[in-house]
Amino acid sequence: MKPKVGVLLSGCGVYDGAEIHESVLILLALDRAGAEAVCLAPDVAQKHVVNHLTGQPAADETRNVLVESARIARGKVKSLSGFDPSTLDALVLPGGFGAAKTLCDFAFRGADCEVHPDVARVIRAVHAAGKPVGAACIAPVVLAKLLGGEQPKLTIGTDPATAAAVEKMGGQHVSCGGGRAVVDEEKRLVTTPAYMLDSPISEVFAGIEKLVAELLRMARHQ
Repeated sequence: MKPKVGVLLSGCGVYDGAEIHESVLILLALDRAGAEAVCLAPDVAQKHVVNHLTGQPAADETRNVLVESARIARGKVKSLSGFDPSTLDALVLPGGFGAAKTLCDFAFRGADCEVHPDVARVIRAVHAAGKPVGAACIAPVVLAKLLGGEQPKLTIGTDPATAAAVEKMGGQHVSCGGGRAVVDEEKRLVTTPAYMLDSPISEVFAGIEKLVAELLRMARHQ
């Protein structure tokens, strides 16, 4: 049977949701590696909506994270509310500001952030079952907040301020260049910088392919 990998989306668009390139490249890498992607998202309102042409907030617009995530998932997305994480073999979080605004509120509170309860429930359940979890771009801050007590090895690339926040939350930050991934074998975590670096899409995909390969290697040898 194909391993089932949850892909935890946070909307649609880099400035207020899931980073579209990263999300699609994760889905592509999973498919090419013979895995089944299960798209998931919280059924909540976005913190705000950003006009991606101007980069400015659209004060008069409201959007739902689950509905927006369905754009990336081509309609096949499940609400996190009531979702049974025991059905998954692994879990991966694309980046984008939705990871830092919806999955948690790191974008507003830094290391003092809180993680959305359903997001925390699913990640903790997958991790507690010994199944691997991956994260790209800014999304490793969610893992640092939830799993910091275990001092996991994580990367967000090379940004000093974000790396310092990861360490303040208990993570061990590993500086990482484009096209690469950091593996914490003991904690069964894999992270890659993706667009946290000024990388071309080909380099982002190279890192994501490595992340997915390591994630599935762990999932197949549980």
